[in-house]
Amino acid sequence: MRLVIAEKPSVAMALASVIGARSRRDGFMEGNGYLVSWCVGHLVGLCDAADYDERYRKWNYDDLPIIPEKWKKKILEGTKKQFGILQTLMNRNDVTEVICGTDAGREGELIFRLVYEQAGCRKPVKRLWISSMEEKAIREGFQNLKDGSCYDDLYRSALCRAQADWLVGINGSRLFSVLYNKNLKVGRVQTPTLAMIVERNQKVTGFKKEQYFEAHLFCRDLEAVSDRMNSLEEAEQLVKQCQGKRCQIIRDEEQTKTVQPPKLYDLTTLQRDANRILGYTAQETLDAAQSLYEEKLITYPRTDSQYLSDDMEQTAEELAELLDGDMDFLELEDYEPAVDRTLNSSKVSDHHAIIPTSQIRATDQKALKTKERNILYLIESRFLMATSRAYIYESHKCEVQCEGILFHMLSHRIRQEGFKAIERKMYLFFGKKLPEEIHQMAEIRLLEDYGPCRAEVQEKWTQPPRQFTEDTLLQAMERAGNEDLAEDTEKKGIGTPATRAGIIEKLISSGFVSRDKKNLVPTNDGNVLITILPDEIKSPAMTAQWEMQLNQIARGEADAGGFLQGIIRMLKELISRYSGVSEKQKEQFSHGTKKESLGSCPRCGRPVYEGQKNFYCSDRKCQFALWKNDRFFESQGKKMDALTVKKLLAKGKIHYKDLRSQKTGRTYEATVVMADSGEGYVKFNLEFPQR
Repeated sequence: MRLVIAEKPSVAMALASVIGARSRRDGFMEGNGYLVSWCVGHLVGLCDAADYDERYRKWNYDDLPIIPEKWKKKILEGTKKQFGILQTLMNRNDVTEVICGTDAGREGELIFRLVYEQAGCRKPVKRLWISSMEEKAIREGFQNLKDGSCYDDLYRSALCRAQADWLVGINGSRLFSVLYNKNLKVGRVQTPTLAMIVERNQKVTGFKKEQYFEAHLFCRDLEAVSDRMNSLEEAEQLVKQCQGKRCQIIRDEEQTKTVQPPKLYDLTTLQRDANRILGYTAQETLDAAQSLYEEKLITYPRTDSQYLSDDMEQTAEELAELLDGDMDFLELEDYEPAVDRTLNSSKVSDHHAIIPTSQIRATDQKALKTKERNILYLIESRFLMATSRAYIYESHKCEVQCEGILFHMLSHRIRQEGFKAIERKMYLFFGKKLPEEIHQMAEIRLLEDYGPCRAEVQEKWTQPPRQFTEDTLLQAMERAGNEDLAEDTEKKGIGTPATRAGIIEKLISSGFVSRDKKNLVPTNDGNVLITILPDEIKSPAMTAQWEMQLNQIARGEADAGGFLQGIIRMLKELISRYSGVSEKQKEQFSHGTKKESLGSCPRCGRPVYEGQKNFYCSDRKCQFALWKNDRFFESQGKKMDALTVKKLLAKGKIHYKDLRSQKTGRTYEATVVMADSGEGYVKFNLEFPQR
């Protein structure tokens, strides 16, 4: 019997259906010589600091750095039942081999290995590595299973990444939280990303606009502009001089330019386009793409490649033919596919680019959920553009003379629209404005009189750089640390295509970044945090270097132990350097935000303030907190809000006449009493009125 372990139930069901394991059991499928079960994301994770020593439950400077001598792992809360099922299956006498069928990537490898090791399994492992959930791809994957040891380096890299994140997160967060008496979350990738957002915001807010003027000349399809002028009077004089006069194009610098079609999508470019065109967040795009993958409509989405392998030429040709006849929303004309430019095995690592599957033929795409449908349309359009002809145009850089004054004009004429025709139709379909195009003039006629001309002054202002959107931030994260690298050098970047969306969401949920429409801007706490942190923690370049080293570990080119020792040395030096800060420095986090005290802490008497997720004691060492998602209050049909907290802190109890029973749904009268033991979580008791 062979045991297949997938990453989630939906994938397990798809695998089971193909290999004939169709009998349902408790937590697994069985049949045709296979058992098929699943994880539910991570079942096993690294232990918390307090699991190593009870004293770590309280955050103290003297305990730093916290460096595990031997890493401990634990079964995560809420997953014990499924872990137990997997452990039992792995240890069944009739199971001779375990097949790792988790997502074919670094994180999927980590999910499986941690479960395998925690269960104490020693049975042979094979690896299922597929890029599509289509039946054909699954069958081929099972026919070409590889030995699990082939992916040992990938596992080492994944585990090393998790351990590095633990070390930086635990020690960095505790160090600066204790120093500044404020809950500050520091992360190996999260913090450098925040630093990029803060730096961009500083450039925007510190930008000083400068006024300037231009004279514009118009005649039929001719539109020319003067050099910049600082004086309105000078611009008005120039306009007066040219108004109603004739002009000539005295110079035409003509070039034929070719724009090659865009590459196929990797996850980052898909997320960028979805944000720019559709307004979707990176996480929304990833969720929709993952759903499409599980519905067998696209290939594996968590990829950093924009090419297909050389052996996929026939697949690409068949897909081009299918899309050419099935793209109602584009109505293609003169599409002549050239799939060869999308093939390059040397640029495909774990997974090839994201493309639709043949399953779209049998799918009513209009019936899909809106976000899934739109993401699928983007992927289909991108494949068509990538396999289309180039965009070719004439570029004209002209000098226009009027009354002895020189104006400048840029114009172009299209020779071959190529992929731009598909792009244009796609934008129109989504109801979006086309990207700005260069002015087009019907014909350039040198030394021929144009006129009479109309002239006008246009007031202009120098423009600051734009705030990051998710589109431009993803691009910046991908390019971080690459400034000084040669073109053919391995690129660094911070985060991975699979993790960048989560990083952005963590920054927002932590209260360090906020969304202003499409823009990502730092909060006051975000600005201050980056101000106080040293370069070792917040440097995008250093984090990009670490990311490259992790990739080298995955390829067996670098040592995981050496990488972690470097992280540990950095943390030890950092902790020894930062031993204390002044009260004035601590006040930076409350600058400009006058916090209202909700009452006195029952443990230490310090003020209690409202935070992002809880109501907390202002003394970080105290650790008293009332959580907004408190399960007891939610079970009674009540909310832990600011008014509730004020009453609890003032009297220690609240009387309700309309508490709601979770079992019966009926309302009843009782008093909720705060029962605080002085440490750990706060508990609540019910006191009923005497009758």
